[in-house]
Amino acid sequence: MIDISLALGGGGVKGVAHIGVIRCLEEQGFRIRAVAGTSAGSLVGALYAAGVTPLEIEEIITRVDQNRMFGRLPSDGPSLMGLAGISKALTEVIGKTSFDELKIPFACTAVDAHTAREVIMRQGRVLEAVLASSAVPGVFPAVHYGEWLLIDGGVLDPVPVNLARWLAPELPVVAVVLSPAPDHWAEVPAIHIPHPGSIPAPIIEQLARLRIAQAFQIFVQSVDITSRMLTELRLEIDQPEVIIRPEVGKYGILEPVDVHELIRVGEAAAQQANPQIRKTMGWANQMSRRLRRVSPPGVLAAARV
Repeated sequence: MIDISLALGGGGVKGVAHIGVIRCLEEQGFRIRAVAGTSAGSLVGALYAAGVTPLEIEEIITRVDQNRMFGRLPSDGPSLMGLAGISKALTEVIGKTSFDELKIPFACTAVDAHTAREVIMRQGRVLEAVLASSAVPGVFPAVHYGEWLLIDGGVLDPVPVNLARWLAPELPVVAVVLSPAPDHWAEVPAIHIPHPGSIPAPIIEQLARLRIAQAFQIFVQSVDITSRMLTELRLEIDQPEVIIRPEVGKYGILEPVDVHELIRVGEAAAQQANPQIRKTMGWANQMSRRLRRVSPPGVLAAARV
């Protein structure tokens, strides 16, 4: 068995591809000893760290009604959408599970909107941490955590390589990136924010023609471009030993998807990365990892139960 640490990036529903990556890595003889996740990566990573198998995660995701996945709760703060469907599915599986009860080390990232600092979630209840890590600004409700107002970790760290390295300093970091390489950016489809199913289609079409709606669409596209560039810059700086990039560029981040198809895409990408991961186990690479010093990449969240 070859031990690795995994960094799972954000990407909305495209995060389903993480399941296929994990399944293929296990089948190839790699043992995941630690997982760090951001946004969608935190959701899959938390389930896996809790001991849920890739097949079981697939079944959980498949059971979720994608039309209700992003419903709002009465308690939700200001946001266009909510995470009611996802929260319900996670509650049924991990409930009040704390980080201390997980099978392998896991942590996820969030960002405090007040101080603009990255926050590492590794204590307290896992569910609350995942919801904070997934709180895309304006789209999903921010999470109040003490004095912090936590939003999506991808704002500062789209693929938490340094966090995965901190969890297991002596292991190679395999980063799973859900955004395409820059030379494929022109092929990325436009992002569309889903509308509530209760609004008749003719009204939705009329709203889409309003200048404010068109302006918002341009703004969302701009934020997505910035996120992609931030991902590439962080990868250049953090330098994971291996990058796995499933071909999920054609999928929207909030649109219904074929769960099984996305999982197959993840499996194919992990299969191609097999030789590269094995090369990281050379003597020189192992010695270099043992000698390096790794510090927490952000502020550690205080425990809350």
